Amino acid sequence: MGRTVPTFTNIIDSEISSWSKYRRGLRKQDQRVFDDMFRAAKKHLAENFYAMRTIPFESIIVSIALEQHKQIKFLEQHVLQLQEKLTHEENNRGLAV
Repeated sequence: MGRTVPTFTNIIDSEISSWSKYRRGLRKQDQRVFDDMFRAAKKHLAENFYAMRTIPFESIIVSIALEQHKQIKFLEQHVLQLQEKLTHEENNRGLAV
């Protein structure tokens, strides 16, 4: 017996295919970013299949937003660590003078 429900990988691939003309219109560097966005959606295949929204593109967008938000949080934390390190080094230099 064959599958009656497509895999979410197939759904994402179909969605990517439907955006192919848009992608071709993008500059090369933007095409890479576009591809990265859809790769981010593929990091959440199980969750998306489990949720199986009526409009699968909603799940794709939420997955992309989730990955972007994780990256933003990581970068915010990294900036804070660098600021703390810089402040600490500035304070140590002030004590050494």
